[in-house]
Amino acid sequence: GLFVVGAIVVSVLLWGDLSSTYVQLGLLVTLGFAALGAVDDWIKLRGLRNGLSIRSKLAVQVALSLVVAYFLYRDHVNKLHGLELIWPFGGYSVVLGVGFIGWAAFVLVGSSNAVNLTDGLDGLATGCTIFAASAFVALTYLAGHAIMADYLSIPFMPGSGEFSIVIGALVGAMLGFLWFNCYPAQVFMGDTGSLPIGGLLALAALVTRQELLLVVVGGVFVVETLSVIMQVGWFRLTGKRLIACSPLHNHYVFQGQHELKIVVRFWIGSALLAIIAVASLKIQ
Repeated sequence: GLFVVGAIVVSVLLWGDLSSTYVQLGLLVTLGFAALGAVDDWIKLRGLRNGLSIRSKLAVQVALSLVVAYFLYRDHVNKLHGLELIWPFGGYSVVLGVGFIGWAAFVLVGSSNAVNLTDGLDGLATGCTIFAASAFVALTYLAGHAIMADYLSIPFMPGSGEFSIVIGALVGAMLGFLWFNCYPAQVFMGDTGSLPIGGLLALAALVTRQELLLVVVGGVFVVETLSVIMQVGWFRLTGKRLIACSPLHNHYVFQGQHELKIVVRFWIGSALLAIIAVASLKIQ
């Protein structure tokens, strides 16, 4: 995780416009969530206990997300469509106003934890991140290009093109990491890597005002998270398990499918969802 974060930060410092609010927030998300994950991983590695408590971890995530959301709100408040929640198909929108801060914090926390839950098999979260982040490299660039944004009928967000460098750095870091993380894995990202990855995907969606499209782009992460929520809820209601084991990838492991087959099939699903999400822009 430290090498992944290091690769992202160094790349952004070398090629990013550090005067950009979006780039600054990208670095804040990367370093802030990575620090939280590193503390959690360190506690686990020392064998003191099973990491930070859920409440402590969530409290820090919420606090970090609120800080990022506040500064993003300040930047978006004077931009056209900056505080709107936009339905990806049909162009319908709802003005959030100051509620944008709470919404943005929710998206950041949710996405961060979703990637963390998916990181359970060799290369699973890494490969899915590469496809999802690649889609947002395109989306952030297009949203920052006035002519292309108008042509595709998506919100024009001045300066968002600079954030494509941050997401591009994430893709590059993931490709390098996957070389050693594919089955059988030699290295693992831990919470140090998974938490900031989810945060950066969420921030890319918030910057481009495409949070609902993030549900499509990151569909694998969403399904994995829903499988945990439904499993816990069903067990509390009935005392029985809905699936063999959650998150969903563990269900297939318990069914006897080979780990590599599960991972590649999830990759295929992630790639298709990323293509569908980008293609939907033209459909609009």
